[in-house]
Amino acid sequence: MSLPTVAYFSMEMAIDQSLHTYSGGLGFLAGSHMLSAGDMALPMVGVTILWTFGYGDQVIADNGEVDIVYVRRDYPFLKDTGITVEVTIFGQPVKVKAYLLEPGQFGTVPIYLLTTDIPENTPEHQALTHKLYDAEQRTRISQEIILGVGGMRVLKAAHSPIDVVHLNEGHALPAAFELLSEFGGNLEKVRQHVVFTTHTPVAAGNECHPAHLLAEAGFFVSTSLDQAIHLGGEEFSLTVAALRMSRMSNGVSQLHGMVANNMWNWVHERCPIVAITNAVNRKYWQDPRIRQATNSQELLATKRQMKVELFDYVRETTGKEFDPDVLTVVWARRFTEYKRAWMIFMDMERLLPLLNENKIQLLFAGKFHPSDTAGRHTYNNILAHSREMERVAVLPGYELELSGLMKRGADIWLNTPLRPLEASGTSGMSANLNGAIHVSIFDGWAVEGTYHGLNGYIINEAGKDEYLPVEDRHRQDYEAMMELFEKELIPAFYDDKEKWASLMYHAIQIGESYFHSDRMAIEYFNRLYKPIYL
Repeated sequence: MSLPTVAYFSMEMAIDQSLHTYSGGLGFLAGSHMLSAGDMALPMVGVTILWTFGYGDQVIADNGEVDIVYVRRDYPFLKDTGITVEVTIFGQPVKVKAYLLEPGQFGTVPIYLLTTDIPENTPEHQALTHKLYDAEQRTRISQEIILGVGGMRVLKAAHSPIDVVHLNEGHALPAAFELLSEFGGNLEKVRQHVVFTTHTPVAAGNECHPAHLLAEAGFFVSTSLDQAIHLGGEEFSLTVAALRMSRMSNGVSQLHGMVANNMWNWVHERCPIVAITNAVNRKYWQDPRIRQATNSQELLATKRQMKVELFDYVRETTGKEFDPDVLTVVWARRFTEYKRAWMIFMDMERLLPLLNENKIQLLFAGKFHPSDTAGRHTYNNILAHSREMERVAVLPGYELELSGLMKRGADIWLNTPLRPLEASGTSGMSANLNGAIHVSIFDGWAVEGTYHGLNGYIINEAGKDEYLPVEDRHRQDYEAMMELFEKELIPAFYDDKEKWASLMYHAIQIGESYFHSDRMAIEYFNRLYKPIYL
C-alpha cells in the first residue's frame, strides 16, 4: 500500500541561514524534518509563513545592552507559484500569496511559504506576516488564520492532494476548522485526516485566547462559537482543541510523552498521545571532519581545530581571546526563564577560581522573545558578567550558522532546564554529533540519550527534588553541576585524554544511531501518519 501524502504545517522552519523564517528550537526541528523527508523522497509538503522581517536580529547597542533590529529581506530563489487565495480576518478580506521553496534549492520536500505583504492588501494587512510570533494578540491570531486557513486554501489551489494534515504545534489549528467546514461539520471525518504534535509543558507554549475574540477573527471559519467552545473552552486552548480534533498526537521525547499524557488527562474526548523523540539532520549539522577521524588523536585534533574556528569568530565579534586548550563550556538556546542560563553564576566564589585559573571558559548565545523582559534581563546580566570576566563571552543572535559553529567548537554543551519543562531540546543532539559532551539536567531527550559517564553527564538524578521549593531545586541542581565540573569533567579533560576521546566517540555514535532525523521522519509515518497496528 502507498504512503499517505502529508502536509506539514509549522509557524517557523529553519531550512538555511539565508532564509530567516525561524526563531529557535521549533523551527530547527521542523527544518531537520523537511530535510530528511526530502532526502528520502517521502510524500510530504511543508506549509509555513514567509516572514518579511523574521524574528528580529539581536545586536549589542551603544549602551552595552542587547537590542533588537528588524531587517527586510527578499528571497529571489523562491518560486512565485502564481497562487493567491483569500481569507477573512476580523471581517476583512485578506489576500495570501504563496511562494514555493523547490526541493532542488536545499534538499527539502516542497515547501509553500505564505505572505500577505503584497500590494493587493492594506498596509495593516501587509504587516500581518512581517514579524514571527508578534506579541500583539490580534496580530498573532491573524497570523494563525493565515497559516492554517490560508495554507489549506493554497494547497487546494495548487491541486496538491493531501491525506494527512500535520499540525506542528497549535498555531495551525485553523487548518482543522477549515477541514471541518469542508466536511460540513463532520468532526469524525476531520479526525481521520489530522494529527498534532505538542512541543511543551510550559504554560506560555500552550496558547489560549478568548473564544469570542477568535470567532470574531474568523479562526473557526464556519464553526459555531458554541461548538468551538465545546472543543477548546471559553478561554480557548489551542492545544486542547487540537487534541480533540486529531486522530493521533505526540509528545517530542519519551519523558514528554508521559508528561503530556498526565498534563492533559482531564481532557475528555481527546486523541491518544504517543511519544516520538525529536532528532536533527545529521547531514546538515555534523561536520564532515568528525566522520573522517579514525582514532582518538584525530578526533581530539579535529575538535581543537573546530574550536580555533569558533574562537576566531568570538574574537571578531567580542574582542575576547579564547584558548583552544581550555575546557570550553557552551550554553546556547532560547533565553527563557525555565532554561536557567544564569544557573552557573549562582555562586561566584565557586565559579571564579575555575575561570581565573583557566580551567574553563564560558560561551553564551541565544535569543529571547522581544516582549520577554525576563529573558532580556537575563541576557543583559550575563553580558555584564562577560565584561568583568576574561573567560566569559556572549554572542549576539543565534542563527543557524552560529549555532553550527558553536556546536562544532564546544567541549561541553550545557543544558540546565528546570525539570520537567524541557520537552525535548534538540541542540544537544547536534552538539553530540560534533563530539561535544552533553552535560544536562535529567530532562527531555537527555533521559533517553545521555548516559552518565559514557557519552555525557547528568546533573542531578530524577525524583529527588520534585516537591522542594523552586529555590531549593535551583540550589541542588547548581551544587550537582559544580561537583561534576570539579570532580569529573575538568580532571577528565586535562588528565585523561583517552577518557575524553571515548566520551566524544560515544556521543557521536549514539547521536548517529538514533537522534538523526531520518529515523524521526520514518517514525512519524509509522506511528502517526499511517499507524502500524497488530
